[in-house]
Amino acid sequence: MLQRDEAERFAQAWVAAWNSHDLELILSHFSADVTFTSPIAARIVPGSDGVIHGKAALREYWREGLRLLPELHFELEGIYVGVGSLVINYRNQTGRSVCEVLFLEGDLVVQGHGTYLDDAQGVIDSSRTD
Repeated sequence: MLQRDEAERFAQAWVAAWNSHDLELILSHFSADVTFTSPIAARIVPGSDGVIHGKAALREYWREGLRLLPELHFELEGIYVGVGSLVINYRNQTGRSVCEVLFLEGDLVVQGHGTYLDDAQGVIDSSRTD
């Protein structure tokens, strides 16, 4: 079972990785066979229905997401610990509240779900080409 101090260290490292925009550092928290869901993925990855399978596909999705969101920044709001799970609540660069629901095996995420308090529309403009 994940202990509170381990969860806090994981969440702090996870937020720092995202704020660094270092894709490989971000991916270091995820297993090779991870499954990740997000309404944003549905808009960035055509045909995915918001479900990304495997670290290689996650790399491509997040590479594009980071390209589209050069201003991306997360501020940690809360950490919730469950049995084999962790929820990281943060505010993103638009001020929207987001929760990442993460299921871990050891210290790696095997399943993750990006969830939004309000409509995920407007978080990212997938038509942006710069």
